[in-house]
Amino acid sequence: MPLRAAARMLLLALSVSVGGAALADQTPGQADPSLQTLIREYVQTHNAERAEQLLAEVLDRKDATAAAVSPILASGRVYRNEPVGVQTSQIVGVDARPFFYGLYVPSSYSPDKPHGLVICLHGAGFTGDSYLERWQTRLGAGYILACPTIPTGAWWTRTAEHLVLATIRAVEVRYHIDPDRVFLAGMSNGGIGAYLIGAHHATRFAAVVPMASGLDEVLMPFLENFRQTPLYIIHGKQDQVMPVHMSRAIDEALTELGYAHVYREHDRTHPHAGGHIFPREELPDLVAWLDRQRRDPYPKKLTVVQDASHLLPFGWVRIDATDRIAEFSDNLVDHRDEFIANRRYAKLEAAVIGPNRIEVRTKFVRRYTLFLNESLVNLSRPVTVVTNGATSFEGAVTPGAKTLLREARLRQDPRMLFPASLSVNVPGKD
Repeated sequence: MPLRAAARMLLLALSVSVGGAALADQTPGQADPSLQTLIREYVQTHNAERAEQLLAEVLDRKDATAAAVSPILASGRVYRNEPVGVQTSQIVGVDARPFFYGLYVPSSYSPDKPHGLVICLHGAGFTGDSYLERWQTRLGAGYILACPTIPTGAWWTRTAEHLVLATIRAVEVRYHIDPDRVFLAGMSNGGIGAYLIGAHHATRFAAVVPMASGLDEVLMPFLENFRQTPLYIIHGKQDQVMPVHMSRAIDEALTELGYAHVYREHDRTHPHAGGHIFPREELPDLVAWLDRQRRDPYPKKLTVVQDASHLLPFGWVRIDATDRIAEFSDNLVDHRDEFIANRRYAKLEAAVIGPNRIEVRTKFVRRYTLFLNESLVNLSRPVTVVTNGATSFEGAVTPGAKTLLREARLRQDPRMLFPASLSVNVPGKD
């Protein structure tokens, strides 16, 4: 059978198995089993039409209150025994196309215990399977490792971004992953991907580890998205592929922002790669640092910088509408119009500064949405939102099962649940 046809068959089999896995989850409290089944199928199904049917069925039930739905969404699934060890060429679907990733699960893995997950992005000339061979011995038994493959190492593309997110979901469906201990690392071109994908989805990761890499000057503003996500940056002083000044500039920018990060330079070289390497001597400190990192799913402060092609939920905020700003193509910055050259991006800073008071500062934003839960505000009391110094909302925000379910399906993250949302028009932008 040709490889392409076999890949399609495997992709179909994977879709079926992922959909079926949703029905094996554990029972939270005394909730009606039929409600649990509907909710879990709704969250996991790949069929958008079926999802809408399931949502309508759930919302038509009197027992489907936000208070009843929330623990079902937050409960962990019952994980079955799955293969351990090295598993090469695992298939994952991205935009109706099959891609592959290498997977390593330590022999000590138990489905009863949540594990950390490291996603490692390869450099040009490598594959996920070849990186798997290098990294699984380095991380040892402490982490599950997944290394996706993108042709030519083009980790700055939209396809690569979707591949990373799809790989995380594929592993989380089969293995017991702690959603607050998911890490993104990358070497060389993979480091560029770690910066960019990590920045666009910073609230998904406990930490980001770019190695021997850097960013184009027009992309530097996206570093502001790492406000709550620490970075560990490694670069060789004698690197002739990605000059070390690229990482030094990022270190300076993060220091100026006051963001948590570690910056390491080394003098080591390799006979073939020169200084463009990740030395094994750097590994113990890196792994010890990873062991200490945990994501805060509901930080009280968030900063998000986005171009027009990335107006996505970012933790508990979302930019909905903007003035005219830079917009990337699927290959990021393969064109440079005046908006990209001038780094004209939308920016939003949000902070819970007191009991039920949220202050927001915006730039080039016309409308935004706040997603709220009891970790951020007391939903039984009025909420005040101040935008650019002016009170833009004051009143009750009512939690509901519909918002809770839609956001849970979109985010695929049981630690990121929001029963209430509030859309705000920025004063002076009407």
